[in-house]
Amino acid sequence: MDIIPILQQGVYEAVKNLYNLDFDAEKIVINATRSEFEGDYTVVVFPFVAITKKKPEQIGAEIGDYLLSNIAQVTGFNVIKGFLNLVIGDQFLVDFLRNIIEQPHYGKHPAKNEKVMVEFSSPNTNKPLHLGHIRNILLGWSCAQILEAAGYDVVKVQIINDRGIAICKSMLAWQKFSKGATPSSTNIKSDHFVGDYYVLFEKKFQTERKNWIKNWMKTQPTDAFDLFKNYLQNDKKAFETWEKGFTDKKVSASEPFMNHVLKLYYTGKEKDFAIWRASKEAYQTFCGWLNEADAVEIFVKKWQQLGTKNRFVYYVFEKYIFEKNKYFNQHSKLGKQARAMLLDWENEQPNIRALWQQMNQWVYDGFESTYQNLGVSFDKLYYESDTYLLGKETIEKGLTEGVFYKKEDGSVWIDLTEAKLDNKIVLRSDGTSVYITQDIGTAQLRYNDFKTNRMVYVVADEQNYHFQVLFETMKRLGEPYAKGLYHLSYGMVDLPTGKMKSREGTVVDADDLMAEVISEARKNAEERGEISEVSAEEREAIIRKIGLAALKFFIIKVQPKKRMIFDPKESVDMQGQTGPYVQNAYVRIQSILRKAGTSVTTTSGYNQLEAAEKEMIGKLYAYPSIIASAAQNYDPSEVANYCYDLAKSFHKFYHDFSILRAESDGARQFRLLLSNAVGKVLKSGMELLGIEMPERM
Repeated sequence: MDIIPILQQGVYEAVKNLYNLDFDAEKIVINATRSEFEGDYTVVVFPFVAITKKKPEQIGAEIGDYLLSNIAQVTGFNVIKGFLNLVIGDQFLVDFLRNIIEQPHYGKHPAKNEKVMVEFSSPNTNKPLHLGHIRNILLGWSCAQILEAAGYDVVKVQIINDRGIAICKSMLAWQKFSKGATPSSTNIKSDHFVGDYYVLFEKKFQTERKNWIKNWMKTQPTDAFDLFKNYLQNDKKAFETWEKGFTDKKVSASEPFMNHVLKLYYTGKEKDFAIWRASKEAYQTFCGWLNEADAVEIFVKKWQQLGTKNRFVYYVFEKYIFEKNKYFNQHSKLGKQARAMLLDWENEQPNIRALWQQMNQWVYDGFESTYQNLGVSFDKLYYESDTYLLGKETIEKGLTEGVFYKKEDGSVWIDLTEAKLDNKIVLRSDGTSVYITQDIGTAQLRYNDFKTNRMVYVVADEQNYHFQVLFETMKRLGEPYAKGLYHLSYGMVDLPTGKMKSREGTVVDADDLMAEVISEARKNAEERGEISEVSAEEREAIIRKIGLAALKFFIIKVQPKKRMIFDPKESVDMQGQTGPYVQNAYVRIQSILRKAGTSVTTTSGYNQLEAAEKEMIGKLYAYPSIIASAAQNYDPSEVANYCYDLAKSFHKFYHDFSILRAESDGARQFRLLLSNAVGKVLKSGMELLGIEMPERM
């Protein structure tokens, strides 16, 4: 029962009969009436002013009179300037409410015969899923569910990044330091087990780098001095950093900067470390000191005395002169071993391939457990080890067609300057692929597999440029699905304590986070004591639903492009904009219906609806359009916030009006019917977000 087409057709007939005008009825603009005005739906009459040569108030009144006489659902109207506000009769609203109960899938749209692929999660096999993955997974899953509800045929996929140097780091660390340990022998969840070795590699690598820099500077002090001097005098980044100036007012700007270095930095005090951000004057003073005759002697003497305690000098070497990637590729023994392992993998060395398969399987087993706990699944898995060579043939074909061009060194590029994206390499000079080469091939493979009209990539906003380049490249290649490519870009997730870093082991694992929110839900449940009478098994099931609802809703309610902070304690707040708050509205409704004892599907003798009742019916009426909008915008937060708004309205209604003890039997029947419909829509909306609704809490 959609009132909008009825009103559009009515306005069409009114304008045709009143003004002898013929036009497309679907183009008539009808919106929900703003809360400060009386009415339910508003017709914009300004488009008819120029044609009829009449004032908008007169047009509104004439059309309003016609609708009042000819459209049964319209029971009143008012005109404010160019806006005709229509009042819809209560009987229509009651009939609509009954229709919601009778429809098994209210809100869902008919099939559109269009297929959409949604790629999400797509983790690396060197570590377990973490909080950042959770936002990705929840956005991808809910987006897929919403698209399906909007009538699309949805295919859910992920590409698992199961090869590369990061994977080899975990493998090498296990090979060197595990002494044959396995997930079962250590009783550690298998993906966490592998992730521990990735973190261990980083710790060993950082220790190696620190010792190497220290020893190198001791044994080759003159070379170290020259590098240090060259860096400070010639490196643009160094100059820009130093030019920012220092903010510690305890240091006199007139004192020679080298005295600051000798007096402060050689002490090794952490609190003095920030002072090295010097002003332009101090920077030039220090560079001038570097040219003095005894500069090398002082530098060497102080370094040999204090080594890495000389925080300023060591910081420059560690952060810039021998930064991590440069050291890893040029000097690190561990780096050399990891690169050799990657080469052995590419050459299909049996022992390395066997180790790779074993460790990846450990991770896959762990991933699957986490996915099951989150309630998500995929229709197809792709693996980078199968797809990383794809796309080369397309690049060669694009070369002959002029889409790409080749440089003198043999590398292949695409010129995207017209699209304001610069030039982008698509094939290295040695013929090896880059990421975009693989992505071109993978997109073609997926199209061949599923013939999808659209492909949605759920990937963090750090990759915005990459997807702009990929999509523009696919357009120039003339791919039939190029216009349907979409990057669902989302902001990173931080904790109240700050950012997370995988290599340093400061990431919050997905499993640990789920356990934490469930623990918070358990604490809240124990404090309230409202489910103490149910069995232990049922109690744990309820607590689990509440905890996961807290996690999922807290993340999904934020518009994807926004960066966010996840607070486990705040997520379970029963009074905040949270999943448990929405669940509580549903549970309250189920309690009311249980107490009512009978199923109410009809109403009688209640024809004057309260404003709050009409408001809630209006929200229920909007549910299908919310699904359509969220699908169009790839924005699950629209559904989440709709559910919260509906739950909030019901909580207020429950507080302000009696349901089971209503003033009349008709009012009681109607309010039970309304409550039932609200509960049904809340359950449907939350299911689109992957959230289960408990019957009690």
